[in-house]
Amino acid sequence: MSKASRLVLLGLLTISMPASWADEAPSSTPSSATSPAAAAAPSPAAGANSVGAASVEPAPGGATAAPAPTEPVLIGADKINSGDTAWMLVSTALVLMMTIPGLALFYGGMVRKKNVLATLMQSFACTCVVTMLWWLIGYSWAFTPGSSPFLGGATRALFRGMSYIHGDTDSKLTVSHLGLTVPETVYAMFQMTFAIITPALIAGAFADRMKFSAMLVFLTVWSLVVYAPIAHMVWEPSGWLALKGVLDYAGGTVVHINAGVAGLASCLVLGKRLGYGKEAMPPHNLTLTLVGASLLWVGWFGFNAGSAVAADGRAGMAMLVTQMATAAAALGWMFAEWIRKGKPSVLGIASGAVAGLVAITPASGFVGPSSAVIIGVVAGVVCFLAATTLKRALGYDDSLDAFGVHGIGGIIGALLTGAFASKEITGSDGSVLTQLWGVGTTLIYGFVASFVILKVIDKTIGLRVTEEQERQGLDISLHGESIE
Repeated sequence: MSKASRLVLLGLLTISMPASWADEAPSSTPSSATSPAAAAAPSPAAGANSVGAASVEPAPGGATAAPAPTEPVLIGADKINSGDTAWMLVSTALVLMMTIPGLALFYGGMVRKKNVLATLMQSFACTCVVTMLWWLIGYSWAFTPGSSPFLGGATRALFRGMSYIHGDTDSKLTVSHLGLTVPETVYAMFQMTFAIITPALIAGAFADRMKFSAMLVFLTVWSLVVYAPIAHMVWEPSGWLALKGVLDYAGGTVVHINAGVAGLASCLVLGKRLGYGKEAMPPHNLTLTLVGASLLWVGWFGFNAGSAVAADGRAGMAMLVTQMATAAAALGWMFAEWIRKGKPSVLGIASGAVAGLVAITPASGFVGPSSAVIIGVVAGVVCFLAATTLKRALGYDDSLDAFGVHGIGGIIGALLTGAFASKEITGSDGSVLTQLWGVGTTLIYGFVASFVILKVIDKTIGLRVTEEQERQGLDISLHGESIE
């Protein structure tokens, strides 16, 4: 590596010195429509989750304000904020774009040519299946209060009770207690896009070797048995981890650690690809991968800034820090690879950007720009090492580095959220020890549950394609199609 390049790298590291760790963000009053992750912020007084609880505040004239709702409620349509609703509609479309076409292209470009259609099919099919599951019971289990802090109730099964009632002067509609200024239909659809991309991320770990039928069964059971309970525990104010004060603004634990550790479990149960470590398996089209990464980057603004569930200052800060962390991580991975291998690769800078997006996700509503740069640099370098050195040392075959990027990046982001959470932004202090509860719970429950689900499927219908099908390629053997 040239002397000039080393100086540039040194400069990037210099701006991350401890003197710059304290972000100076302007004080602001949190929006009344907070994200489920923002709702997990512990109250300075109570030391536990306080958003969503029935609080009573003095009203003008000495009257008492109505208690805040703790479950979805029916309100007058005049209470809906059109600006917040418009932003959430846009954010929902952006997050859906992250899976189709973003993740589909990102993963599709990295596999071998004989498996590209099968890889694209996984993301598309996942979108369809999870949409039905979310309607069936997933939304209700994740985002309504239940009899236990580990799983929601069934009041919104089949979206029952979610309504819009037109009237000449008094139209009414339901809102979630987690987004009081937007229709519940919009909030449920926004959260559906999170539920869609999470199992789709897992597919990167088992690319090139899982049966399509087995994948459909796995993502169905996993979405209901793993994703919904973790989402409830972290984002529903009455959830177990939310009550402990675990901070996860947009999905560091719920989405990325959850998907990453499930990917690791699938690697171990399925075993390595034929020829892994003995023959070259280069990406067939890095153009698709870079386009996919770019779509993920743009869509992630809906992911993070949309989690404010409002068009407000916190959404603006979340958008800014997302950009900062992503750029820093892409450069961190690029320079680490440049130093290690002598050349910066297109795949490397794209993977680094995704690592930064992953790591800033749990922190995006809680930190300022300088902390975001530090989170990004750390994520870029550490995820590079995880996807290369760690994977090689432990010998598992994580095809597209789902665990190395999403699992490790999610852990980094979740822990650094506790270290860098700004009281001026969140209204409370973060705690690394508290964050460990969220990380540990997701790792243990997610891995064990995923491993059991995979083993049961393997013993019944079988997980893996035959050796002949794998050599021929999944496009032809599973779908009867190919790219010429």
